Amino acid sequence: MIRAWAAKGRKQKLEPFNYEPGELGPEEVEIAVEHCGICHSDLSVINDDWGISTYPLIPGHEAVGRVVALGAAAKGLRLGQKVGVGWSAGSCLHCRQCLAGDQHLCAENVATILGHNGAFADRLRAQWPWAIPLPENLDMREAGPLLCGGVTVFSPLKIFDVKPTHRVGVVGIGGLGHLALKFARAWGCEVVAFTSNLAKAEEAKSFGAHEVLGSRSAEELARASDSLDLLLVTANVPLDWSALIATLRPKGRLHLVGAVLEPIAINAMHLIDAQHSLSGSPTGSPVTIAEMLEFAARHGILPQTEHFPLDEVNEALARLAAGKARYRIVLDM
Repeated sequence: MIRAWAAKGRKQKLEPFNYEPGELGPEEVEIAVEHCGICHSDLSVINDDWGISTYPLIPGHEAVGRVVALGAAAKGLRLGQKVGVGWSAGSCLHCRQCLAGDQHLCAENVATILGHNGAFADRLRAQWPWAIPLPENLDMREAGPLLCGGVTVFSPLKIFDVKPTHRVGVVGIGGLGHLALKFARAWGCEVVAFTSNLAKAEEAKSFGAHEVLGSRSAEELARASDSLDLLLVTANVPLDWSALIATLRPKGRLHLVGAVLEPIAINAMHLIDAQHSLSGSPTGSPVTIAEMLEFAARHGILPQTEHFPLDEVNEALARLAAGKARYRIVLDM
């Protein structure tokens, strides 16, 4: 029996919930969860903001723990090994995307908390490629948020061949944004933070920003005009998109990783004139997650965290929903 915490319905508080997982699948591994980060996506799924949640729902997709059981066809892992599981817990492994190394784009990708039991629990199951070994010198207690938040902001640096000579902007200095500053700085880039709360300026600089500007000030945005190669938007709220695109150099890119639910109004000429790009991306493949963890371990990149015991999960979720988390919350099992 697996002991967990689950939402029984939309926007409901989590309650203790036990379930029988059944026989371990041949490609599955079972992990004894030790720590699990709380991501804003957990809140979105609990509240059914995306209209795809099913209940009872066990959240949790930034899990770290140790392998306690291996299916007959599981490969490359050993009992007792420290691993992490992020947004994805499985994929088909035979489609064109999977064979090309883009398993996170598989049409049959299994989200860890959608139609699958997540990691606010003492055990978690996942397909073996998605249980990513943790580097030995990475602090297991703090590493959970890297499995989703970390790879989400790391992937664009890899996907778009960002160079150390590039100037990178980050909009929104929160759970994703503070990690984006750390990764971009370690990547070697000149880094500009954009925040609606300039009281965070010194903290943003401590995360890696060379410069901090107000994201809702036309004057501040104008100071960054025609200066950025990549602008990474981690916020999930409507913004002045035209003003943000104006911060890009020719061939610059505005890239979304924050789940902005409202339509984004863009003047096509703002893209055409300077060959600007507008794009978005989810998390990353197992290889990208592993590379991100290795890069984080090499450069000492960890999230700034607050810890709660699992039985205080509702208090932790309320703190995140109120925007008070600084900057990622981790549940300790």
